Amino acid sequence: MASVNKPNTIRVFYNSACPVCNAGIKSQKGKTSDSVVEYEDVHLDNDLAAQLDASLAFIRERLHVVDENQQVQVGIDAFITIWRHSPKERWKAKFFSLPGLHALAVVGYNVFARGLYRWNQSKNHW
Repeated sequence: MASVNKPNTIRVFYNSACPVCNAGIKSQKGKTSDSVVEYEDVHLDNDLAAQLDASLAFIRERLHVVDENQQVQVGIDAFITIWRHSPKERWKAKFFSLPGLHALAVVGYNVFARGLYRWNQSKNHW
């Protein structure tokens, strides 16, 4: 299980070996406060996967976040958690949390993430 966060801190587990993922995280870092969000790169430290009780491959495939309540959020729910902590992107969190839209976003994200993971494997990014 993930280590305990500081109060009101979320931990984002991402894979910098994926150019798309890395660019997205770099962009996101400018939108959130470093005191609220800690970024953990599983490519640079594979042992981080053990903190989430998930395989390294699954963490490479889908974004993971440990939220302020110590709950692991994966995929679109991880993004929603990050957006809630980004003042100019809170609208995205609300929008993608709408019941019907959330279900579609989960499917869309999972399909995209799977394809991106396979592309990264074919390019030998790890």
